[in-house]
Amino acid sequence: MMPVEGPLRKRRSKQVTPAREQMQGVLVGELAGLTAEGHPLVAFVGTPDGRPVPARSVIAWSAADVGRELTLLFERGEPDKPIIMGFLQPPRPGPQPSQAILDGEQLVLTADREIVLRCGEASITLTRAGKVLIRGTYLLSRSSGANRIKGGSVQIN
Repeated sequence: MMPVEGPLRKRRSKQVTPAREQMQGVLVGELAGLTAEGHPLVAFVGTPDGRPVPARSVIAWSAADVGRELTLLFERGEPDKPIIMGFLQPPRPGPQPSQAILDGEQLVLTADREIVLRCGEASITLTRAGKVLIRGTYLLSRSSGANRIKGGSVQIN
């Protein structure tokens, strides 16, 4: 086996002192705030010195997330090296009817009340009552076959 050289050797030679408690498994903490540079500060049971600790993150977060519960892992078990793994999600009451299904052949979007596709000033809205509303600054309907308009009544202008 070849000896390890360079930065890896330095990393591996860094040992946690036996008197220091190792953090094992996933721990629940809180996003306590931000450093002056904008890095996340986390608080958890076992925080060194009882103060929030700067953390790294594998997820996107923002200042609006301060106060939220999160899950933490610790680099080499060291309590001063937390890594944010994710935010705990609040329970959602009842079944969630909104869904999107993609099977390679068909995309099905389902919602209980309404589906809206929007891009700038254009939108297509499908309602629970069966209405299809198409809005835009310019509408074009083009067909190489029949282009039919059919309904109980058809109003043009």
